[in-house]
Amino acid sequence: MNPVEGVAIDLTGTAWGYACLAIFAASYVFVVLEERLHLRKSIPALIAAGGVWILIGVLFTLRGDSHAAGEAFRHNLLEYAELMLFLLAAMTFVNTLEERQVFAALRSALAGRGFSLRGIFWITGGLAFLISPIADNLTTALIMGAVALAVGRDRPKFVVVACINVVVAANAGGAFSPFGDITTLMAWQRGVLPFGRFFVLFLPSLVNWLVPATIMSLSIGQERPPTLAEAVVMKTGGFTIVALLLGTIGLTVALHSVLHLPPVFGMMTGLGVLKVYGYLLGRRLQRIDPSQVLGEHVNEMDNVATSSACENPHPAPRGDGDQGFDVFRQLERAEWDTLMFFYGIILTVGGLGTLGYLALASGAVYGGLGPTWANVLVGAVSALVDNIPIMFAVLNMNPPMSEGQWLLVTLTAGVGGSLLSVGSAAGVALMGQARGIYTFRAHLRWTWAIALGYAAGIGTHVLINGRSF
Repeated sequence: MNPVEGVAIDLTGTAWGYACLAIFAASYVFVVLEERLHLRKSIPALIAAGGVWILIGVLFTLRGDSHAAGEAFRHNLLEYAELMLFLLAAMTFVNTLEERQVFAALRSALAGRGFSLRGIFWITGGLAFLISPIADNLTTALIMGAVALAVGRDRPKFVVVACINVVVAANAGGAFSPFGDITTLMAWQRGVLPFGRFFVLFLPSLVNWLVPATIMSLSIGQERPPTLAEAVVMKTGGFTIVALLLGTIGLTVALHSVLHLPPVFGMMTGLGVLKVYGYLLGRRLQRIDPSQVLGEHVNEMDNVATSSACENPHPAPRGDGDQGFDVFRQLERAEWDTLMFFYGIILTVGGLGTLGYLALASGAVYGGLGPTWANVLVGAVSALVDNIPIMFAVLNMNPPMSEGQWLLVTLTAGVGGSLLSVGSAAGVALMGQARGIYTFRAHLRWTWAIALGYAAGIGTHVLINGRSF
């Protein structure tokens, strides 16, 4: 057995294996109950990872191989480190665009144009589908959901279908881009699919969204809500940062394709360029000496526990309406709970793989059902269990599949979460944003239409990409 190379021994029938399974199951119960218990999902995930790997370390030591557990752990840690740094750079870009009010200006422009309710339904869904391949589906859903709430706050039926439409569109849009979802990013980083191949999923993803969107749109009238007077102006540098993000994506793809450097390298290099631009923009906006900028930043860090900046992380607005700029503040605003959750999940699933459970599952599911039905099942299960541990488990199983089948599981894992409101981060976030209106039960009433889109998307993929199966 060599854990580093991913060849696991079979300890699935031992008390040690059952104990690790129990730890994982118990932690996931707490993750699912996050909203009710108000316990951050990263906490049980981190504890589970610690418990599983302690048991693995003891087990391997008792078997006379005290170094194997450490090597296996480092192998899984390296995979997480690449994913974490990639996401950290991407989150910083998105947070920077948000701080420069790029998204707020877009939301304001949409809400103030006087579109009909059906028009807003299609515009928010279409933009969610087009933006999520670049920005993450969570941010995209929150932006478009805010538009739907702004124009239809006194029309709860509209808000429900608009939120469902945004969730389905954001998840579908993320499924055909390596940058659109964590599952596609993991598949790209692992090398099972090259960058350009993801885009053959564009049409299946589009069908996945259009089928339920068309059905739900029939329940919306053509009335026009009152035009909103909200007006938001994008801050200085907004367009430049959009260009930097697009340039970073291009750099990442080029370096990975030509020099075979991992995607995280391009993203971190782009983050460095963003910091240089942030430094220059900050000097221009604040009109003070660079040493004072550094001194103020250090002072804020020293007094972070008591400073009023903790409640309002931006300095007081200046006369021109801008608040200054500091990229490090956007880095601090990264979703650290999510990043720590990924650590716990990836290390826990990796530990179960070291014990042989992923090989067992691969034989039972892919060997028993065949790759097509197994991949369809993966998408359905992702509506109940987060698609990230599922996709990571499939990648670690590494069942013998054609390129078409890897594309299929990428599609189903990305869009399957739309079947239920709790199946994706976008759905959970919008339930909080439209609390009491967009609920689990409200989403469930339209699950049949979303399931039709799920089946139609799979059928479209089989039809147009069947040669790659």
